[in-house]
Amino acid sequence: MHLNLAAVVVGGVAVFVFAAGYYIALAEPRRRLSPAAAAQPRRPPPWLMGLELVKSVVVAAVVAGLVSIGGITSVASALVLAIVLWIAFPVVLLVGSVTQENVPWKLGAIHAGDWLAKLVIISIIVTLWR
Repeated sequence: MHLNLAAVVVGGVAVFVFAAGYYIALAEPRRRLSPAAAAQPRRPPPWLMGLELVKSVVVAAVVAGLVSIGGITSVASALVLAIVLWIAFPVVLLVGSVTQENVPWKLGAIHAGDWLAKLVIISIIVTLWR
């Protein structure tokens, strides 16, 4: 298995930046939908931003490993991988949150959109930059 460390880091940073913009753009709807989000400070503490960056790099490393093991070399195959991972993990977990923990479906949809974009971005970066 070959992992391009630069691609992993760039993929992780790219989705970290994407998610920051995504959640800034959707901050008000999130606050209306979630008492927990409404109670959070408008600017997250530095340690939380660092944790989010580390989480993004970890996801990028896992996706890069799957791309390598799977021999994925095309954008089309990268998109299929991203969609399969999205359905298998975030969608399944978010459906459980909505149906069993009373999370509003619109909030679940916001998080699902974030995860779909992250997995697509990472999959394309680590596939093209092998």
